[in-house]
Amino acid sequence: MIESCPNCGLRFERIEGHWVGAVGINTIVSFVILFLGLAVFFLVTYPDIPMGSWIFAVSAGYGLFPLLFYPNSKTLWTAIDLLMRPVTQEDIVTSFDE
Repeated sequence: MIESCPNCGLRFERIEGHWVGAVGINTIVSFVILFLGLAVFFLVTYPDIPMGSWIFAVSAGYGLFPLLFYPNSKTLWTAIDLLMRPVTQEDIVTSFDE
């Protein structure tokens, strides 16, 4: 991923450890989707819940989702961080900083 916005110059990692919030959001969203998916599956197939190859399909999908969602979670965390800590001059990359 690029370090700053090409339009406005805002650094995406404004402080050290900024990625922890993005990973947290990614984990929470992934677990919620897994829980809701399994709950719907169990409710739809109850009382004859199949315990076969569908487990591998769900596991593969669950393993792939966090990888695909990470850029979105990083953007979402940056937006939340901007609400909590307004932009300062140190957060902007100028052509002289590079």
